Amino acid sequence: MATLYTQKSSNIGKTWLLMAVFLVLLVAVGYFASLYFGNANILYVALAVSLFMNVLSYWYSDKIALSMSGARQVNMENGDEREIYRILENLSITAGIPNPRLFIIDDNAPNAFATGRNKEHGAVAVTTGLLKILDKSELEGVLAHELSHIGNRDTLLATVVVVLVGLVAIVSDIVTRSMIFGGNRGGDREGDNQLKMILMIVGIVFLILSPIIATIIQLAISRNREFLADSTGALITRYPEGLAGALRKISGYDAPMTHANNAMAHMYISNPFGAKAMSGISKMFMTHPPVEERIKALLGDREARDIVAPDKK
Repeated sequence: MATLYTQKSSNIGKTWLLMAVFLVLLVAVGYFASLYFGNANILYVALAVSLFMNVLSYWYSDKIALSMSGARQVNMENGDEREIYRILENLSITAGIPNPRLFIIDDNAPNAFATGRNKEHGAVAVTTGLLKILDKSELEGVLAHELSHIGNRDTLLATVVVVLVGLVAIVSDIVTRSMIFGGNRGGDREGDNQLKMILMIVGIVFLILSPIIATIIQLAISRNREFLADSTGALITRYPEGLAGALRKISGYDAPMTHANNAMAHMYISNPFGAKAMSGISKMFMTHPPVEERIKALLGDREARDIVAPDKK
C-alpha cells in the first residue's frame, strides 16, 4: 500500500515547520510584552510556554481534539457499534495500516474526523447522526477517507494546528487586555509613552489578525488534503460512489454540530457548522472544498450531476 500514501514525508516536514513558526510567534509576543511592561521575565515565560505547548501538541493533540469534540470510545457490547468497528478493522487491513481506535460522538449532525500523531496512534471519530443516514457502502467510504488522513499523516498536522493556533490567540488576547487595562506602567518620559503607544497598537493589530491568520492556516492545510483523502479513500474501497453519496447526504444537513468550533473545523470531513453557515463572505473562508467539486473529482462530470442533484436527471 505504499503507493496510497505519497505525501507522508512532506506532511511531517510541514508539521515541524508549523511548530517552529508558532514557537517564533509566541516568543515574539513574549518579547513584545516584555518591552512594554519592562520585565524580561515575561520573555522567558513565553519561551518556556511555547516549548511546553509544542511538546504537548505533538504528544497529546489527539486526546485534546477528542475531548473537545465530546467523543467517547466505541462500546463493544453494543452490537451496532461493534459492527462499525469491524468495518473499520477490515478497511484498515485493506489500507495496510494498524487498526485505529474508534470513537462515537453523540450528535445528530452527520460528520467524522481522524486524529493521531502517527499510524500506530490513530483514532477515528464518527457522529451518531452519520451512522443513522448512511448505508454500509457510504459509511465505508467515509471511514476509508478518514483512514487516508491517518495514512498520509494529515492527522498530526491538523491536530497540532488546533492546539497551537488556539494558544497564540489566547496569549495575544491576554497580552492586549493587560496593555489596555493594566494601568500605569511606570516611566513618564515622552519617548517611553510614544513607545508604549506604538506597542499597544501593534498588540491590538495582532489580536485582530490572529483569527484571520488561524483561518488562513486552516485553509492552506485542509482543502488540498480533503481532495487527496477522497481519492485515496476511493482507492481503498474501490467504490467511489459510496463516498460520493455520503458527501451528498452529509452536505445536505443544515444544523451545526453541538460541539462545533473554529479551531477544529478543518479536521472534519465536512464543515461542522452546517450548510446554512456557508453563505455570503463566509464562503471565502471555507475550510473544505465545495462538495460539488469533491464529487466531480471522484466520479467525473456526468456522474457528479446525478449524485448532487438526483431529482434533476
